[in-house]
Amino acid sequence: MSNTIKSSLAAQSTEVPVTIVTGGNGGLGLEISLELARRGHYVVACGLAAAQVSSTAQGFENLHRALVKEGLNARVLAVEADITEPEQAQQVVEQAKERFGRISALVNNAAIGPLGTIVDTPKDLFMRVLEVNIAGAYQMSRLTLPHFIEQGGGSIINVGSGAAYGKAGMAAYSASKGGLLALTMAMAYDHFHERVRVNMVIPGGGGIVTGMSAGRFGGDIHKFLNRPILGSVAGRAVNGVDLAATADFLISRDAEAITGTVIDVGSFAHQGGPVPPKAS
Repeated sequence: MSNTIKSSLAAQSTEVPVTIVTGGNGGLGLEISLELARRGHYVVACGLAAAQVSSTAQGFENLHRALVKEGLNARVLAVEADITEPEQAQQVVEQAKERFGRISALVNNAAIGPLGTIVDTPKDLFMRVLEVNIAGAYQMSRLTLPHFIEQGGGSIINVGSGAAYGKAGMAAYSASKGGLLALTMAMAYDHFHERVRVNMVIPGGGGIVTGMSAGRFGGDIHKFLNRPILGSVAGRAVNGVDLAATADFLISRDAEAITGTVIDVGSFAHQGGPVPPKAS
C-alpha cells in the first residue's frame, strides 16, 4: 500500500464521518439520519417535499422539528432534491462537500414501493420504481465514488428488502430490490482495490415503520403496528434506530474489512424463512 493511501486511511479513521442519506427526510430515512447524527456523524439528509407514490413520508418539518428538539442542527444539512435528476443529485454532493469538506459514506435509502402484480402495474409506474430504487442508487453512487477513491476509501450502504428474493403482489418493487442487490455486489467487486466498501442492509422483523409500510395501510400507523407480526430476535419490532446502528457499524473503521455483505436486521426470514411462530 502506498504511503499516500496509508496516510489517507489513517486520517479517515480519526475524522467524524460525513454521511449522505437519500430519502433522509421522512420515514425510515428520517430515523437513520437522526440516529447517525446522535452517534456523531455529520449528515446530509436529502429528499423530496411532496409525498411519493405508495408512501406517506413527505416534507422536512418533522426533520427540522427533531433537529431543534435534540440540538442537532449543526450536524444535519437538509437538502431538497430528486436524486433521479442528475443536476439535483450533483447539488447534493456539492453541498455536502461545501458544508462539511468531504464525504465519508452514502446510504442509498430513497425508494418507492407500490403494490401490484405485473398485470396491475402500468409501464410508466414500473419504470418509475426502477428509476428511483435502482437508477437513483446508481446515480448517487456514481457521483460519490470519485470522492471515495480520491481519499483512499469510503462506504456505500444500500437499503434493500426481503422483496429482492421475490414477494407476492410486489412485482415492480421486487424487481427493483433484486436489481439493487446485484448492483451492490457488482460495485463491491469493482471497487474492492480502491477500498470502497459496498454493503446492503435489509430492514426485517415485519414491523418496521417506513413511509411505504404506512402508505400500504392508508397512512394508518396504528393499523400497521397492531397487525400480527413476527417481530425480531430481540422480541420486538425492528425500528430505524436498529438499521442506523448497523449502518454506523458498516461505516466505521470496525467494518473496514467488510464488503459485498447483506445484513438482515431483525430476522433471517428473507434468507431462508419463514421463521416459524413461537410454540404456545
